[in-house]
Amino acid sequence: MVEAATDRIFVGGGGAEYAVPKSLLLGYGNRHGLIAGATGTGKTVTLQILAEGFSAAGVPVFMADVKGDLAGIAAPGSASHKLHDAFIKRAATIGLDLQYRGFPVIFWDMFGQQGHPVRATVTEMGPLLLSRLLELSDPQEGVLNVAFRLSDDEELPLLDLKDLQALLTYIAENAEEISGRYGLVAKESVGAIQRRLLVMENEGGAGLFGEPALELADLMLTDSNGFGRISILAADKLMNAPRMYATFLLWLLSELFESLPEVGDLEKPKLVFFFDEAHLLFKDAPKALVSRVEQVARLIRSKGVGVYFITQNPADVPDDILGQLGNRVQHALRAFTAKDQKDLAKAAETYRPNPAFKIDEAIRDVGTGEAVTSFLEAKGIPGIAERTLIRPPSSQLGPIDAAVRAEVMRASPVAGKYDTVVDRDSAWERLRARAGKSGGSAAEPQGEREFGHAKRWNGGQEEAEARPEPKPEKTHASRSDSILTTFTKSFVRQLGTRTGQKVVRGVLGTIFGR
Repeated sequence: MVEAATDRIFVGGGGAEYAVPKSLLLGYGNRHGLIAGATGTGKTVTLQILAEGFSAAGVPVFMADVKGDLAGIAAPGSASHKLHDAFIKRAATIGLDLQYRGFPVIFWDMFGQQGHPVRATVTEMGPLLLSRLLELSDPQEGVLNVAFRLSDDEELPLLDLKDLQALLTYIAENAEEISGRYGLVAKESVGAIQRRLLVMENEGGAGLFGEPALELADLMLTDSNGFGRISILAADKLMNAPRMYATFLLWLLSELFESLPEVGDLEKPKLVFFFDEAHLLFKDAPKALVSRVEQVARLIRSKGVGVYFITQNPADVPDDILGQLGNRVQHALRAFTAKDQKDLAKAAETYRPNPAFKIDEAIRDVGTGEAVTSFLEAKGIPGIAERTLIRPPSSQLGPIDAAVRAEVMRASPVAGKYDTVVDRDSAWERLRARAGKSGGSAAEPQGEREFGHAKRWNGGQEEAEARPEPKPEKTHASRSDSILTTFTKSFVRQLGTRTGQKVVRGVLGTIFGR
């Protein structure tokens, strides 16, 4: 039997043809990784066992559940599962003492249906990522930058979409004056942005913006047994808007990069981030953005974060980023076309050769649940490519019942923290107050006409003329003081000031070259 080790995650191996046990060394878990392969070849199981291994080692994990079949990590596997016999046989072959168990999970959902709501403020998202999300042209992105600058200068906090809509309407009505201060602002560009916001709202994007916004410390928790909590974002519905999915994960990765301190080499990562359907991140992305993603991937490892890309074909990942992925699990690639054969040969070239077999033939021929693997060894040297039988998971393979999900959410350490929307004084309220003071008879009807949809964002309740500031939330110093001290943006959200907004976006701007 394979002996349990505290410094590594056992991935698979064993048997006559697969004689070398393969493990991922925790000390190199922040050197990033790749899980690739055609549909149905076993990528989900590999992702699941790596998440289990990191969690058992006390490392928090974030992942997106794009098909709805990763939620089973919260429940133990069962002898009644249809694959139980196959799992037991595989475990015996590779010398694994398979023990079923569940893992501590926190469910998240942008729509607030299958998990705790997850939100960001418009200010935190910033004009660059928001422009990509809305697919804006360069002139339209310029107008959006003016809107963000105006919100700073006029102390008009942008928290949710109605704030941004209100500010854009104000810009259109005062285009001549604003153009004189910040440069030409075309009403046509403002209208185009508003139409794109409407499209995003129709796709459910309004739920992404608002407060309480996500605190990154809640992604970096451990349970009472020292297991890292696995944050799972329900993304099966979110995948209907793939650009929104990719932009949100890129924002989250950028926030981690901004907020966490430099820690150097650790015995294990502080957080592991799995980026499923990674090709969506790079699809139609401008070269400047891809370059900045490469920069984030290169530097975030020094902050103790490991990023693992999951995609069908390694060719989906740009070469500069692919070269940084030291831990690799390559499931089967099919070579039906000339392009497929070229991609297969390219994938094989990125592995350290093994004289026992041809890597391109192995990648083509491995069956479901098998892979060609290479993990970093001592001193960060890439391991020789090996054919590997992937170990079966300890947790349930597949989705869980709604009742089990609900129980996990009730017992969650963040239960109730994000459920109630907080709509504090921000751009929409302040612009409406200005309109009221001006004495214009159309001020209030205009507010109802332009921003009436805000009532839907407040549970269908009528807007009050003045809303009190929310009570300050209690801090959770017991979770991790060292982490929380770095998350100054949580404090900035409460301030809602011009200076605070500039600090938040200023750091993100440095990452993306703005």
